Order: sequence, then C-alpha cells, then structure tokens
Amino acid sequence: MKSKFTLFRRGGVFYVQDTATGKQTSLRTKDETEAKSLLNARNEAQRQPVLNLHLARAYLTASDPAFVERAWQTVMEQLQSRGKDSSRERYATVFKSSCFDALRHKKLLETTADDFFAVFKDGKVSIVYFLKRLHNFALSLGWIALPVVAPYLWPKYEAKERRGITPDEHQSILAIEKKAEWKLFLELLWETGAAQGDAAAMTAEDVDWQTRTITYFRMKTGSRAQFTISKKLETVLSHLPTTGALFPQLSTFTANDRASRFRRRCERAGVKGVTLHSYRYAWAERAKVVGMPERFAQAALGHNSKAIHRAYAKKAEIIVPSLEEYETKAAGLQMAKAN
Repeated sequence: MKSKFTLFRRGGVFYVQDTATGKQTSLRTKDETEAKSLLNARNEAQRQPVLNLHLARAYLTASDPAFVERAWQTVMEQLQSRGKDSSRERYATVFKSSCFDALRHKKLLETTADDFFAVFKDGKVSIVYFLKRLHNFALSLGWIALPVVAPYLWPKYEAKERRGITPDEHQSILAIEKKAEWKLFLELLWETGAAQGDAAAMTAEDVDWQTRTITYFRMKTGSRAQFTISKKLETVLSHLPTTGALFPQLSTFTANDRASRFRRRCERAGVKGVTLHSYRYAWAERAKVVGMPERFAQAALGHNSKAIHRAYAKKAEIIVPSLEEYETKAAGLQMAKAN
C-alpha cells in the first residue's frame, strides 16, 4: 500500500508531504530519528482505517457477495416496493428528488455521517423524514451494521400547526365554486370528515340506505370507517349517482390535482391556511366541541386518524356545562320514566 506521506528536509528542518494533495507540513524538528517516528505515526494513522475497510470487505463478501457493492438506490427500490399503493407512489415520488442524488449511488459500506449531514443541510423537512425511514429500513434489513447517524443527531421534526376550516370559510368557497360535482364533494367532506382521497373514491355501493350508514376502508391505513347518514348528508347524496362512483370526474383526478384546484378556490375566496385535509380536522374539532365520545369519532374517521388524536388531545375547546344542568336533565328523565 502506497504511503500517504513522504519525508524531506529543507533548511535542516524535516517536513512531510501529502502524496495526494502535495501539501507540505513542517514536523518542527531537525532530528532525523524523531522525524521518521512522526512520519511513521502519520502513515500508520492513515493506513489503519483503510486496512480495516479492506478487512471488512473481505469478511462481508464471504457472507454476502452483494454487501460491499450495495448502494442506497437498492434500499430505495426495496422500500418503495412495500406497503400500500399510496405509500409506494409516495416513496417513488420522494426518492426522485435531486436531494438524494449524491447519496443514490453511494455504497452503504462507504457512507459516512457527512453524507447524511449534506442532505440535512439542503433537504426540506419531508426529505429528512424520508431519509430517516430509508436509513432505518437499511438498518432493519441488516444492510448496515451500525447507524450512520446516531438517533439524537437527526434534526427534530416540528409539525406545522394545522387547523380545521371554519363554517364561514367553507361557505365562502362554496359561493365561488361553479361546478356542481365539486360543490357536492366539499359538502360531503364537511359532513363526513373523510380524507379527500377516500371521499373521491367513494361509490354508491358504500351507502347502505337500509341502515342509513356509509362504510368504507381508508386508503392510507386500511382501517374501517363508518358513520350514520344525517339529514344534511342525505341531501348531498340525493344529488349523486345511485350506482358506481359518487364523483365520476373527481375520482379520475390525482390528489395533487384536487389540492391545486382547492387552493385556487381558496385564493379567490380570500381564505388562507387551509387545505382539503382541513375538512377532516374541522369535523374532529366539531365532534369534540359537541361532546361526541372519542370512540364514536374514531369509528367515523377511522381508528388511526391523526385528526381525532389531535382534536381530542388538545385542540378544540369545550365549555363544560354546570353540574346543575346535568342534575336538572337527570331529574327530567326520571320524571319522564315515572309517568
């Protein structure tokens, strides 16, 4: 193995020169024996990590021939081949980002924390979030023996504050919306709190008029959601198809297309800080305010709904009735039973 540093003397003082960069550094000594010892120490310090890497390659190649050649692109392909269709599409879109280009063909065995820090510096919050998923996936597969970056060194993710759309904002957007199908779609979101993708994919077969319920399985989590058809929701459904997709045109649009259209309507209506998902938060907040038990709200939106956890944990404010009101109501019920 070629030495990293060579020794020479200038004006009686010994120097070392980097054979790769040509950089020269004084050893601050005129003693040749001391100079050679310092030279050997520098070369040994450089040689040992390289030797360790070569030894690691030899051992790992014996157990897994692909180990030393495996790059992060392989991890990306494996990760985006798992899970639901929506998850796979999301991974495929994110990993196309140029933020991953420097890492894409980097071999796992040669990856250092600096490679990840470069992504931390230039990447958005979502990029860092998916990089962490990629890293942990490789770690769980045993494709990297130790974390590239220690858990406490990862940037902390702070979720943006989200809020539900207000009744006035909802009515303002409806007022400027001209297409009937879009109006009915927004009304359905307001009455059900369904995620936009789930609502757009609803069919007439999800509606059971005998039990007056709508039942569907969430696209994101697969959890079951079911709720009773209210009078207002019945009015909305009465204007929608009785067979097939409830929203024939909307169901062919992508989530981004629907989000972009809604954003343009918000701009025209002067409404800021909301998205289609704000209907889901609004429903959860309304449910808490009126005192709906959390288990009922979970059944309506799906038991894994973050909107429910958020609203029932801290968001929506409730004015607690006085005990006297409850006692009066209880006494009235007892009197009714007695009669």
